Amino acid sequence: MNLGHDALVRPGLGQRSWQQKSNLGWLFCTACTTLLLSIPIITVLYSILLPRSEVWLHLRSTVLPDYILNSFVLAAGVCLGTCLLGITTAWLCSTCSFPGRRLFSWALLLPLAFPPYIIAYTYTGMLDFAGPVQTSIRNFFGWEYGDYWFPEIRSIGGAIVMISLVLYPYVYLLVRTAFSEQSASLREASHTLGTGVYKTFFTIILPLARPAIVAGLTLVVMETLADYGTVHYFSVPTFTTGIFRTWFGLGDRIAATQLASILLLCVFAVLLAERYSRKTVRYQNPTKTQKFRYYPLSTTKAILATGICCIPIFLGFIIPAFQLSIWAMHTASEMINMSFLVLIYNTVLLAVMVTMTVVIAATLLAYGKRVSTHFSIPYAVNLSATGYAVPGIIIAVGVLLPFAWLDNTLDTWLQQKFGISSGLILTGTLASLVFAHVVRFMAIGLNSVDASLAKIHRSIDDAAQLLGHKTFDRFASIHLPMIRSGIFTAALLVFVEVIKELPATLVLRPFDFNTLAVRTYELASDERLADAACSALLIVVISILPILVLNRSIAQAGVLHGSQA
Repeated sequence: MNLGHDALVRPGLGQRSWQQKSNLGWLFCTACTTLLLSIPIITVLYSILLPRSEVWLHLRSTVLPDYILNSFVLAAGVCLGTCLLGITTAWLCSTCSFPGRRLFSWALLLPLAFPPYIIAYTYTGMLDFAGPVQTSIRNFFGWEYGDYWFPEIRSIGGAIVMISLVLYPYVYLLVRTAFSEQSASLREASHTLGTGVYKTFFTIILPLARPAIVAGLTLVVMETLADYGTVHYFSVPTFTTGIFRTWFGLGDRIAATQLASILLLCVFAVLLAERYSRKTVRYQNPTKTQKFRYYPLSTTKAILATGICCIPIFLGFIIPAFQLSIWAMHTASEMINMSFLVLIYNTVLLAVMVTMTVVIAATLLAYGKRVSTHFSIPYAVNLSATGYAVPGIIIAVGVLLPFAWLDNTLDTWLQQKFGISSGLILTGTLASLVFAHVVRFMAIGLNSVDASLAKIHRSIDDAAQLLGHKTFDRFASIHLPMIRSGIFTAALLVFVEVIKELPATLVLRPFDFNTLAVRTYELASDERLADAACSALLIVVISILPILVLNRSIAQAGVLHGSQA
C-alpha cells in the first residue's frame, strides 16, 4: 500500500481538533502576556490625552526647551563619538594586519562592562579640582586656583565623552561583523581598478555597512536618552532628570508622565527612522568567493593602528578600573561590612527573581510563536519585547501609576466591605520593581531563546507529531534540552542588566531596599566617590561575564574570520 508524503504527515481529525485548541491556548496566553507587558507603555501614552496642569504649563514655558535641546545635543554628540571610535577600530580589526589585532578584536568590547554613571563618577574623582590629575599639575608647576585652565568634566561635553567611551562597542561590534561578512572580491576588484585603500573604504566598504552603522547608532541613541546617573551627576538638564524633578521635586505625577510621553515618542521616532532606513536598502550577498586577505601595514602605520585601538580600551576600561581598584583598596576595610553583604543579597535576589520570570515568559512566548499558526502571534510576541527600547524611567512611571491605582482601589473596596486595609501590595513591595524589570529586559531573553529555537529544523516537530507527541510533550522532551544554551545565555544577560539598571530601581524600590547600583549612586551623589568604589567595582566585574560569553559565541559563529590567520 503506497502512502504519499501528505498522508504521512497530515494529522487526523482528532489531532487537528486538539491542535486547534492548543493554538487557541497559545494565542490566549500570548495575548494576555503581551497586554500585561504593554501596560506601562499604554499608561504613558494615555497621559497625552489628560488635561495639562499648571506645573506642565510652567515646564513648557521654562525648562522644556532646555530638556529637548540638551537631549538632542547629547544624543548627537554621543553618536558622533561612538562612530569615530567604533567604525575606526572595527575597520582596523576586520581588514588590517597589525600586532595585537586578535587581542583587540575582543578587548575593545570591555568598556561595555562599565555603566555610564560609574565611569562618570570615576573620571570626575580623577579630573576634578581636588582630584589626583589637577593636584599633580599644581604641585609640579607651583600653580594655584585660577592660574591655569582645565576642561570642566561636569558639563554636557564631559557627559558626551563619558557615555561615548562605554557605548561605542555597540557600533564597533555590529560594524565589525558587517565588514567581516563583506565579499573579499569587491575589495580586490576595487584595487585592480587602481583605487587606494582609503578610497575603497569610503566608497565601497563603508556604504555597504550602512545598515549595521544605523542599527548600532539606534542602540546608542536609546541608551543615551535612557541615561540618568551621568546627566544628573553632571547637572545636565535632560528628559530623564526632568522626569525625576517633576515627580519627586514638584510632586506632579501627571506632568511627569506627560514629560515621559514626549521622550517615549522620541524613542519611537528613532525606531521608525531605523526601520525606514533598512527598508530602502539592498543588502549584499555576504558569500565570500575567495579567501580574505588582510591589508598589510607598514611599521609606522601598524604602530599607529595599535595606538588607535589602545586609546578606547585604556580610556574606557583600564584607567577607570585601575582608579576604582585603588579607591576600593583604601576603603574596603570600612565599606565591606554586613550592610554591604545585604546590598549584595538584595541585588542578587532582585536579579534572580527577574531572570527566572523573564526566562520562563520568554520561553513560553518563543515556543508559542513556533507552534501557533495564527497570523497575530508573531506580532504579539514582538510587541511584548518592545520594552527594551523604552528608557527605564519611562517604564517606572508607567508601572507606578496603574499599580498605585490598583492598590488604592483594592484598599478602598476591602475597607468598605470588610473594614480592613490591604495596604500597598504592589507599589510597596518588590512586585512592581520585578515587573518593571521584566518589561524592560524581556527582549533580551526572548531574542536569545527565539534564536535557539530557530536553529531546530521543523522536520523534528513533524516527526514528533507523527509519532503522537502533543505540543507540551514535544517541548519538554525535545526542544527544551536543545535550547538550554540559549536559555542560559538569556539568563546571564538579563541577570547582569538587572544589576546595572539604575533609574527604574531608584524609583520603584521598596522602602529600605538598596542595590549595588542605587548605593553607588547615593554615595557618588554625596561626593563619597572613594566609598562608592567597592560597589561600583563589583558591578563592573560582574558585567564582564556577558562580554566573555558574547565573544565566545561570535568566535564559534565564525564572525572573527581572522582567528585562523
